[in-house]
Amino acid sequence: MPDKRHWSAALASGLANLAGRLDERHATISARDAADRGEDTEDPSAAPAEAGPTEPPERAAAPAAAPAVRRERPAVPVQRAKPAMDPVAVVPWSMRVAAEVGWRLLVLAGTVYVLMRVIGAVRLVVLAFVAALLITALLQPFVARLKRRGVPRGLATAMVFIGGFVVMGLVGWFVVWQVMDNIDNLSSSLQDGINQGKRWLLHSPFHVTDDQINQVANNLSNALSHNTKQLTDAGLQGVTVIVEFLTGALLAMFSTLFLLYDGANIWNWVLRLFPEGARDGLAGAGPRAWRTLTLYVRGTVIVALIDAIFIGIGIFFLRVPMAVPLAVVIFLCSFVPLVGAVASGAIAVVVALVTQGPFTALMVLVVVLAVQQIEGHILQPFILGRAVRVHPLAVVLSVAAGSLIAGIGGAISAVPLVAVLNTVVGYLRQRAKDIAALQEETELAESAEEAAPAEKSAGEPPEDGSPEEPASDEQPASVS
Repeated sequence: MPDKRHWSAALASGLANLAGRLDERHATISARDAADRGEDTEDPSAAPAEAGPTEPPERAAAPAAAPAVRRERPAVPVQRAKPAMDPVAVVPWSMRVAAEVGWRLLVLAGTVYVLMRVIGAVRLVVLAFVAALLITALLQPFVARLKRRGVPRGLATAMVFIGGFVVMGLVGWFVVWQVMDNIDNLSSSLQDGINQGKRWLLHSPFHVTDDQINQVANNLSNALSHNTKQLTDAGLQGVTVIVEFLTGALLAMFSTLFLLYDGANIWNWVLRLFPEGARDGLAGAGPRAWRTLTLYVRGTVIVALIDAIFIGIGIFFLRVPMAVPLAVVIFLCSFVPLVGAVASGAIAVVVALVTQGPFTALMVLVVVLAVQQIEGHILQPFILGRAVRVHPLAVVLSVAAGSLIAGIGGAISAVPLVAVLNTVVGYLRQRAKDIAALQEETELAESAEEAAPAEKSAGEPPEDGSPEEPASDEQPASVS
């Protein structure tokens, strides 16, 4: 069976050739892996080509067949595999910094949002406590002065508390009394002003007719008659506002009493709420913040009083009605920086326009602007000083934000809050710099102390008293 033997011999030769190729491929891959690992391996091309399985006995007995043609595979160059790159290293440094800052800002914004929601839920309590802080900052120097003169703490607190709230109550009662006493004159003056404005419009170059003015008046009357329900709801809401105001006033009174009497112990209790590592910094920032708040309230009261006196005198000599109530309104509105002065001045100008005419209103405007310029450039820098200096842009933004969050109370308390935060942040920043400088000086002193014994031991003579000889690598010459 020659054909069958020839076929089996060819198959065995093909299998042997395939096994040889597989061995070569395995040796090449092994050499490349070893090169990637930095190992020394033998050249895969030096591997024996005959490293295959032994031929079966049938091949030895088989007749010589056609020699198998073996193709030489080109040597595969050994390439070092590229190391896998870290995904973080691919991201640019600026983008990583932006991401780090971004998620921290998101956490901070979420915290502020939750805090604002909590404050909005208990806004009445927060505003009452802030008002108590402002009143306490105004009255506490009087309590301290009485205590220095030997008055007991309880008696001094009671005297200042009662006197302060009596004065504030008298001021409020005086404003209401003056307004109610002059409301009839103001109404008649307002009616005369409206008639004068109507006559001016009829003879003005705008060509306004009497029918058009009557149509505007009828529209206003119809709007009032159709919105009776809304006006009633507004009246009920006004009653609610009055009740909330009385509740907040009582809370502010009780808070002021306890702050005047036991403010130091309350501050120590607040400090114990913070971690121990932060207590030292807060303990130093607290008195400075309180001093800033005291200077702000005291300076604001003095500036507002000066504004009210000078503007009130100007209004009085210009024969504007209700000069004294307008002066008190100017005094109260001056506690809202920038915005309050503009609003109170506008009220005075409108009253002068309605009651005395355009020329008197123009003169009142000149008086208001002159007093406000003196206040902004002379009084505030001289009275408040650098302790509570806040940039005008920060004042405007803080007043706007405070009014949006909590109305008039937020507008009044926004600027002192910004001034206190400015003082606290500045103190903590300076304290951190001082601590870092002190630590650096301590480390330098310790390193100098460690280097001093080493230099001293290097300069001391040996214990046997013989002077040290300089070390030399050369051997002394032998004396023959």
